[in-house]
Amino acid sequence: MPSYSIGQAAGLLGVSPETVRRWADGGRLPVRRTPDGSRSVDGATLAAFAKARAGAPQPRPRPQPPAGTGTATSVRNSFVGIVTAVRLDEVAAQVEIQSGPHRVVSVVTRESVEELGIAVGVSVTARVKSTEVYVDLP
Repeated sequence: MPSYSIGQAAGLLGVSPETVRRWADGGRLPVRRTPDGSRSVDGATLAAFAKARAGAPQPRPRPQPPAGTGTATSVRNSFVGIVTAVRLDEVAAQVEIQSGPHRVVSVVTRESVEELGIAVGVSVTARVKSTEVYVDLP
């Protein structure tokens, strides 16, 4: 299971590292000390926290990808977030991502999920390339 530094958690949650430190110090976000004395957050714990926090209406900046992870692409819409749920079928998989206040759900192949090691608590970037999306009720 991945774990995240305070700075990485802040980037995924769309807040400052100081805010994450305050949450940790106040007991809102469980953290553990690494052997070198720094604090880290378990990926599954961070995923649950992000999902619970997303229900609260509050302005948040768009999360920025971790330094050095930029990928050259023509896709304009990127959502950096943490995986909060994975549902596997024989061929397909549904992946739920919490990106700041946004919940992104994608259906991909099961093979892709397995090859990429996508699981709850893993940091991912959802990239959306579409000119138009319409969802209406009759």
